[in-house]
Amino acid sequence: MSGTVRTPLRRDPIELARSNWIGNGWSDAADGMALVTSIMRLQQVFLGRVEGVLRPHGVTFARYEVLRLLAFSRSGSMPVGKIGQRLQVHPASVTNAVQRLEDAGLVRREANPDDGRSVLAALTPKGRRTVERCTDELNAQIFSLLPISLAEQRRAFRALRGIRQAVGDFA
Repeated sequence: MSGTVRTPLRRDPIELARSNWIGNGWSDAADGMALVTSIMRLQQVFLGRVEGVLRPHGVTFARYEVLRLLAFSRSGSMPVGKIGQRLQVHPASVTNAVQRLEDAGLVRREANPDDGRSVLAALTPKGRRTVERCTDELNAQIFSLLPISLAEQRRAFRALRGIRQAVGDFA
């Protein structure tokens, strides 16, 4: 996988924190703390690796997500507001990402012919080429090389999906 190479720690600091939680009388919360902290740490690790793959293309992960969403759409375009809903991000973040992508020539903004009040973000040919290259590299260097079995990946996804649903991320 891409990303910064560093020497792994000798002990798992999250397991140490879990032990400290238990030692301080917080046994009921120790496993939950360890799970949440592990997820947050993995997010940092994966984001760093993904950004390492995308950086040479001049794209951040947030901007890649916009490009990929547009590429998945039938027309290669989508209202900016709908992008925010689908990616579950604040409208200001989408506006910023679309502006940066437009500055790079990867998308263009255009009036929505179905609703004159909204703006569409539309992939440019350069944007389509970029997102396809990025996807190929992410698939080859990150998504296909996870260090757990496919069965474990599916179990972890189902477990995390259940947590996401339980906390109201989706219905």
